[in-house]
Amino acid sequence: MEKFKPKTIEYNIFADDRGFFAPFLEDIEKINPEIGRIKRVYYVRNPSKGTIRGFHYHEREWKIFVVVKGTAKFVCLKPENLSEKYVFVASERKPLLIVVPPGFANGWMSLEDDTILVSASNLTTRESLKDDKRFDPYQFGDVWTVKGR
Repeated sequence: MEKFKPKTIEYNIFADDRGFFAPFLEDIEKINPEIGRIKRVYYVRNPSKGTIRGFHYHEREWKIFVVVKGTAKFVCLKPENLSEKYVFVASERKPLLIVVPPGFANGWMSLEDDTILVSASNLTTRESLKDDKRFDPYQFGDVWTVKGR
């Protein structure tokens, strides 16, 4: 049994007539003390709806994602146990931190044009590349199609 599982955490957006303020990475140790120090923060932009990023897998890396523009569908799964799958949808209108612990393949697809996310990691880029395993985005089936309900 995994000690940690992917999860989402809501955060507050403070808005007034000047715009808004969203402190989404406060108290990182309250998210999970195992994460340790954040060593890298970066952003990714998908210019087109339907662009898939993933799957990536890490043995040591923790990742935290937040969508700052647009909407994205996130999928996290255990490559050796496909019944353990987590699907989250986040957007600038639905403010969520998506926390992905080591041991989970993860990826995301933009559901709107010009989707931008900010990510934080406990590893530097160089450290992450040494801990990186990549899978074809459809290796675990079509987890990306948005189905009508």
